[in-house]
Amino acid sequence: MTTLGQAAGVRGRRRLRSGAMNDQPPIALTREAILSGKIHDMIKHHAAAFEMRTEAERIATLDAMFDGEPIREDVWLFAYGSLIWNPAIHFAEQRCVTVRGYHRKFCLEVHLGRGSPEAPGLMLGLDRGGSCRGVALRIPAARAREELEVVWQREMVGTAYTAKWLGAAGNGGPIRAIGFVVDRAHDRYVGGMEEQQAAALIAGASGFLGPCADYLRQTSSHLTKLGIPDSGLRRLQTLVDKLQRETPV
Repeated sequence: MTTLGQAAGVRGRRRLRSGAMNDQPPIALTREAILSGKIHDMIKHHAAAFEMRTEAERIATLDAMFDGEPIREDVWLFAYGSLIWNPAIHFAEQRCVTVRGYHRKFCLEVHLGRGSPEAPGLMLGLDRGGSCRGVALRIPAARAREELEVVWQREMVGTAYTAKWLGAAGNGGPIRAIGFVVDRAHDRYVGGMEEQQAAALIAGASGFLGPCADYLRQTSSHLTKLGIPDSGLRRLQTLVDKLQRETPV
């Protein structure tokens, strides 16, 4: 694991490398880009930096959520990161809810998408303990399989997340929702990273989906707009802003 001193000492070089490697405009993570295979092809092109599930393995994890049976009821999906501000799926309702037993954390190192092998970024995961406020998206039963396949091609193409049924509660009462929990045994799990170290990685990372710092800003700002601000993300944002001011590209 990179130490705090190492992360701080190389962040300037990482920012220069990151910019040099990403001269092309970022690819928008849209429904069309997912379904066309464009995102999958970008990941596959960098397969050395990413452990991928096979299509059969990915489909099997989706089937397992419903015990291999057809989906007959509306499905709730728990959004805690980019699914909040860029769901890329069709849904009928959204509501703010709280999931207990897991918290939102930048705990997954990424080497593509929002980072590179030379300048890794960090992504959010649901990590064990505490609670997390986010958004529950209700997908009608008639469209559930189609929409969840889009979500699975986005969130479950790699092996770092496990899909689980989570208990969530909000003004509309308790619900059961699908959430993506980080696998603590995964080699890219970095749950023990300190905020300063995390900020250094986020500030200097970029990939084919754009800067890692934009992912943080979008998530934090949308949570605030929804009336469920995340104080940890806001602290991290302050640190990232400071580092980027001190180390301009």
